[in-house]
Amino acid sequence: MNFSRRRFLKLLGAAGLVASYPVFVERYIILSNTYRIPVPNLPPAFAGFRIVHLTDFHHGPLVPLGVIRHVVERTNRLKRDIVVCTGDCVRGTCTTARIDQVWPVLSRLTAPSGVFSVLGNHDHWASTERSLYWLDQTGQNLRHRTISIERNGQRLWLAGAGDLWEDHKPLDQILWPIPEADCRIVLAHNPDTADTFFTNRADLMLSGHTHGGQVDIPFVGTPILPVENKNYSSGLKTSPSGTKIFISKGIGWAVCPVRFNCFPEIATLELIPG
Repeated sequence: MNFSRRRFLKLLGAAGLVASYPVFVERYIILSNTYRIPVPNLPPAFAGFRIVHLTDFHHGPLVPLGVIRHVVERTNRLKRDIVVCTGDCVRGTCTTARIDQVWPVLSRLTAPSGVFSVLGNHDHWASTERSLYWLDQTGQNLRHRTISIERNGQRLWLAGAGDLWEDHKPLDQILWPIPEADCRIVLAHNPDTADTFFTNRADLMLSGHTHGGQVDIPFVGTPILPVENKNYSSGLKTSPSGTKIFISKGIGWAVCPVRFNCFPEIATLELIPG
């Protein structure tokens, strides 16, 4: 009887450890992943250009400010040309106080050719007005804007889409100022933006929103993805119209505070001619 009780308690303890792993362990193992991304129309001067892509911090319950500071410090130590953030800096249920907490930390991000950000749906749900204030205050605001980066007389363009759910603006209205022959990279929180109607070319889109599904079950996949196009989980994808999309797994969580076989990531994208 005693042996059976001890065995039961051991099994119960092991089950508890297994059950707690997705909540208390993997969510805080933030990987630094490097991807080589082929980009059509990439100017030769930008071969090897490095973009650190951050997204979906979701500062709030179980994503304390210390985690955000850690990510920012690690990012600033990486080899990088620019840093981009594709939204959801806070959880939508938070107060504006959390917006005011997280953005001074994000303002410490640095890169030789600049730091550029757009907003996600949670940023709008928390407070559109306060989130836009910090976008402008930090000088990172790319929402509904374009900017060019020059190297050796050649240009690479960045364009910022609005959030598809909360402040979508047709991509043609954003991309039209860019010369037809120039390479353009679009920041869009939701990868479903790639499936909206637009006629101007987007050579690469950078997105978040999915968190990689947070749970990736071997031989099954990701049961929950908050997107219409279920192909848009994580990594490099191609839209039905041919647009290349890189989707980061992000840092935080949304529906449930779990991660299984889907580690949070700081993604470094090394651009190569496509």
